[in-house]
Amino acid sequence: MTIAAMYAEFAAREAHGVSPAYERLAAAVARDPELLALLAGLPPAKRQPNLLFGVVRLLGGPVEDPAAFHDYTVAHWPVIEAEVRTRVTQTNEAGRCAVLLPILAALPQPLALLEVGASAGLCLYPDRYAYRYGDHPVGSGDPVLPCTAANMAPPAGLPQVVWRAGLDLNPLDVTEPADLAWLDALIWPEHTRRRARLRAAAAVAAADPPLLVRGDLVDDLPALAAQAPAEATLVVFHSSVLYHVPAPRRAAFAEVVRGLPGHWIANEALSVLPYDTLPPPPGEALHHVLALDETPLAWTRPHGQAISWFA
Repeated sequence: MTIAAMYAEFAAREAHGVSPAYERLAAAVARDPELLALLAGLPPAKRQPNLLFGVVRLLGGPVEDPAAFHDYTVAHWPVIEAEVRTRVTQTNEAGRCAVLLPILAALPQPLALLEVGASAGLCLYPDRYAYRYGDHPVGSGDPVLPCTAANMAPPAGLPQVVWRAGLDLNPLDVTEPADLAWLDALIWPEHTRRRARLRAAAAVAAADPPLLVRGDLVDDLPALAAQAPAEATLVVFHSSVLYHVPAPRRAAFAEVVRGLPGHWIANEALSVLPYDTLPPPPGEALHHVLALDETPLAWTRPHGQAISWFA
């Protein structure tokens, strides 16, 4: 896929109906030869819209107006390029717990959670958040994670988590202002509720910090998994992570996870992991596939805002 096509697809499938500002911006970049030439000088993994837009937001640049974005990005490219080359998209959306919860609540309790690509670990607290599936509440407290659910009954309750750990090449610390600022910059401009959710989830994590380990998802996963208590059900999970990983390493990761005791939950874009047959997704917008132990179960939206169980 060309860089222009990547930005056009982001505008049409990810930002459309979700972020008007990013839809305009991505569509404009797709037609902008000067910005496309600058992006072409980056490694392929560093050209993605979320990374570029997040860095510009972090630096205080304009993202609402495409013309102003163009001028700012061209004028400040050396600084922007340096940030893009050193950062990765680490969107730590606690809302994704809403689509993980139906599986987590149904597994043998208690649970030992191990998240791959954990960022700051905010998805390691599904037992501490509250949820609302349509008009049906589950749990209590703050933040409340809303989720539109189809073809399923809401979970009966929350899981019991006795151990939580995360593995990441660059783990973030929500008690560090610079790390929290980067997580904030990755939230799309209009999403004030997601920004408030980030602050509330960060407070939960800061009060009871998870074990976050800097490491590789293939080489370092077995050692971290071995630290989980034997009396708990180990659950290795990840959301919107494996698209960062080259295909051969994805295959190696799958082999490692298959060799671990417990369960594997994947919540990834359609093209990331192989599945034999899937029903059509519920609409043109980007959906992820939620799978348990390599069995696909549901379509989900990227920020956890909706889940549609396979009928």
